[in-house]
Amino acid sequence: MVNPLEKTSVAFRGFAIMAFVVVILAGIKAASPIVVPFVLSAFIAVICNPVISGMMRFKVPKWLAVLLLMVFIVMVGLWLATLVGSSVNEFSKQLPQYRDQLIAQFGWVLEKLHTFNIKISKEQVLAYFDPGMALSMTTNMLSGVGNVMANLFLIILTIVFMLFEAQSLPKKLHLALDDPDMRLQQIDKFLQSVNQYMVIKTLVSVATGAIVGIGLGFIGVDYALLWAVIAFLFNYIPNIGSIIAAIPAILLAFIQLGPAAAGGTALLYLGTNMVMGNVIEPKFMGRGLGLSTLVVFLSLIFWGWLLGSVGMLLSVPLTMIVKIALESSDSGRWLAIMLADDVDGELKASTSDKEQA
Repeated sequence: MVNPLEKTSVAFRGFAIMAFVVVILAGIKAASPIVVPFVLSAFIAVICNPVISGMMRFKVPKWLAVLLLMVFIVMVGLWLATLVGSSVNEFSKQLPQYRDQLIAQFGWVLEKLHTFNIKISKEQVLAYFDPGMALSMTTNMLSGVGNVMANLFLIILTIVFMLFEAQSLPKKLHLALDDPDMRLQQIDKFLQSVNQYMVIKTLVSVATGAIVGIGLGFIGVDYALLWAVIAFLFNYIPNIGSIIAAIPAILLAFIQLGPAAAGGTALLYLGTNMVMGNVIEPKFMGRGLGLSTLVVFLSLIFWGWLLGSVGMLLSVPLTMIVKIALESSDSGRWLAIMLADDVDGELKASTSDKEQA
């Protein structure tokens, strides 16, 4: 028979944990102007750390490796800001021309509908297929990232200090968790898994952006470089991100070059994301890094609400960090299985981990 006091204690503990989580989330939400640059800095530092380690293996001093990498990051940031700004300005100038081209592309459709007494005005077409929407969906998110990058000096300093402290972080975690003998292997597994996921995801995103940019340039779509950058950023959001990145480019290809070019653009995005998402990523990431589609969508909403545009772009990496941390804990492994896409793989991995223990 269960003791009533034990039942009350368990219920109170669950209530206290939920209240604790709510208080933490409210604090993060209130401090988002400070938390968001820190999260972005940590994200960049995790990606840069293997580069620093590789340069040090070639006898490059650590301070010089960090300096060279920071100069590269600043140059890339300035280039991206110039690219987005110039593309948006040029697109605004050409917007009237794109409107006329849109009407010309839909002209035969309107004439066909008129023969069936279905009358649709040009204004209605522009209301539903406004070329300005081709950039509004993505520039809103890019502007949010740009607002964070306005604190570029603070972000760079944070990245520098993180990179200098990166090698001592595992030892500090072991000491903080009362494991001076370095026996808790799940700590090292967690850090290695997070680093591996972020680096591989970034390399796959770079390849995705490069393929999209080259393909769009070959097709002849305007602002191919801008769409490549957007494809790179939105590739951090599987499934949903590729759709969001593809819509404006496909719409612009239809307006500028016609249905055939729009179909080719759609096939380019579809083929690239199918190969990268279903072949390349699973091959290098291995087991246990998949999230269900529902979790991806909910994480996009949750992190977007909590951290804004940066949270949306980093929603899946942040959720993956939470999942990897849960996998490293016996008490949290059940929740990691709930987040996973491949349930059978998670159960087999859980059984193998227990056998090794």
